[in-house]
Amino acid sequence: MDSFIIAALAVCSLTAPAYGDKGTSKARSCSDIRQFYSGKGFALDGVPQSEISGEHLRVCPQGYTCCTSDMEDNLAMLSRKEMEGLLKEAGRSLQNSLTGQYKAFDGYFMELLNRSAINLQETFTPTLGSLYSQNSQVFSDLYSDLRHYYRGSNVNLEEVLNEFWAKLLEKLFYQANKQYFIGEDYLECVSKQIETLRPFGETPRVMKMMVTRTFVAARSFVQGLMVSGEVVRKVSQVQLSQECMRAMMRMTYCPHCRGMASARPCANYCSNVMKGCLANQADLNTEWRHLAETMIQVADRFDGPSGVDSVVLSLPNRISEAMFTMMENIETINSKLFQACGNIREGGTSSTGADDIMKRGKVTVEDRLGTSSNKMDKLVSDVTMRLRDMQPYWVSLPSILCSDRVATGTGADDKCWNGMNRARYLPEVMGDGLASQINNPEVEIDITKPDMTIRQQIMQLKIMTHRLRNALNGQDVDFQDTSDDVSGSGSGMCADDACSRGARPVIPVTDRPILYPYPPENKKVKGFANQKLPCIAIYLLSLLVLLLRR
Repeated sequence: MDSFIIAALAVCSLTAPAYGDKGTSKARSCSDIRQFYSGKGFALDGVPQSEISGEHLRVCPQGYTCCTSDMEDNLAMLSRKEMEGLLKEAGRSLQNSLTGQYKAFDGYFMELLNRSAINLQETFTPTLGSLYSQNSQVFSDLYSDLRHYYRGSNVNLEEVLNEFWAKLLEKLFYQANKQYFIGEDYLECVSKQIETLRPFGETPRVMKMMVTRTFVAARSFVQGLMVSGEVVRKVSQVQLSQECMRAMMRMTYCPHCRGMASARPCANYCSNVMKGCLANQADLNTEWRHLAETMIQVADRFDGPSGVDSVVLSLPNRISEAMFTMMENIETINSKLFQACGNIREGGTSSTGADDIMKRGKVTVEDRLGTSSNKMDKLVSDVTMRLRDMQPYWVSLPSILCSDRVATGTGADDKCWNGMNRARYLPEVMGDGLASQINNPEVEIDITKPDMTIRQQIMQLKIMTHRLRNALNGQDVDFQDTSDDVSGSGSGMCADDACSRGARPVIPVTDRPILYPYPPENKKVKGFANQKLPCIAIYLLSLLVLLLRR
C-alpha cells in the first residue's frame, strides 16, 4: 500500500502542468494587461494583480488568466465595436468611390444638357427672331422635361417628345399662315394630323430613337451608382451577431488574457473567423457582380460617334432641320391640313410667316463642347475601372480585414494564436457565403436563418440589374425609389429579432477542440486549472490514508 501511495504521488508530480505559461512556480503579474485594459478606457476596479484560475471564463480558454468575467464581457463588446467600425470604414471608402463616379458623370451630363439648351437659345434668338421669341416656351419645356426625366421623375419620355413635335407643328403652322384667322380648335385638329402628315420628315423618328436610348441609359446608370452606394451603406451598418462577437473576442483579446499579448492570429484562423462573421455579406457577391457587369455594359454605350455627347449636343441642329423641312413643304402641308381640318378664312396680315423663315435659311448650331469630346471617354474609362475593382468587394472583405492582424514571417504558422494557444492552426479554411459555414469551427451559425436586411439588399441589386438590362435594350423603365421595393419571400427568411433568437446548431469538427460559449454541463472544459484537479484529489487521498494508518 505504501508503494502505491508513493507511486501515485510521483505520477501526480510529474503530470501536473507548470503554474502559468512560462513554467514558473509563482503566479505571473497582470501588470501588462492592466495597462492594456486601462488604455482601452476601462476602469481597473476588480482587475487582478496576478493570475487567477479561469473557470469563470465563457469565451477564452479556461487556464490561468488575468481576465475576470466582467473584463471578458467588456473586451468582447469592444471587439465587436471595433469590427463594426472597420466594416463601416471600408464601406465609406467604397461609398465615396461610387459617389465620386456619380458626381463626375452627373455633372458632365447636366453640363451637356444645359449647354445644348443654351446653344439653341443663343442661335435661334438672332436667326429666327420673333418666331423663336414668341414660341420659346415650347423649346424650354422640352429641355425641362428631359432634365426631369433624367433626374428620375415620373415622366414618359415618348410622350414628352410627341408633345413637343405636336406643339411645334401648331406654332409653325400658325406662324406660316398669318394671313388666316386660326382658332384653338383648328390648331388642335392640326396637331392630330402629325402622324399622317409627317411634316418634319424623318427627324422626329430618328431623334426619338437616339434620345430615348441615350437618356434611358444615362438615367439607369446614375441610378445604378446611387443604389450601389445605398446597398453598401445599409449592409455596412448591419450589427454583428453574438456568435461573431465571441469569435472576435477569442481571436483578438483572449491572447491578452492568457499573457500572450504579442501573439497574432494564425492566417487561416483569422480567415475562418471573418468568413463566419461576414457570411451573409458574402452572399451579396453574385448579384453585386451582375450589377457591376451590367453597368459596365451601359457605360460602354456612352462614348463614340453615337454617344451621349453627340446626341445631346445635336438636339438644336435636329430641331432646326425639322423646322426647315416643314417650311420647305408648307404648301403641300397646308393643302392636306385644309382637307383634313377644313378651310379657314383670310383676314390676317398680308404676308406669310413662311416667307420670313425661308429667307433666313436653315439654322446651324455650333457644337461648343466639341473640343472636350474626350471627356466622356475618360469618364467611361475611369468608371469602368472602378466598377471592375469593386466586383470582388464582398468576398474579399475577410482577407482585407485579416491582412494587417495575422502572424507573418518565418515559423509564423507554428507560433501563431490558434484560439487556444500558440500553435499551428489545423482546420481547413471555409468557403464564402452562408451555406459554406455549416462546419465553421470558429463561428456558430444557423445557416437556415439569413440576415433579413442583407437579403433585402440582394433583392435591390436584382431589381436594379433588371432595370439596367432593360435600358441596354432601349426600354424605358420606371424608377421609383428602390428602398420601397419589397424583397422576395421564401424559406430562410425571418424578422430581424426572430433571426437573433433561437438555438444555433453547433456542428463539431473532429480535428479541433470545441470552444463552448458557456461551460457545458457534464463535460470537461479544457483548461490547465481543471487538469490539476485529479492530481490534487490523489494527493489529498494519499495523505488521508497515511494519517488513518497511524
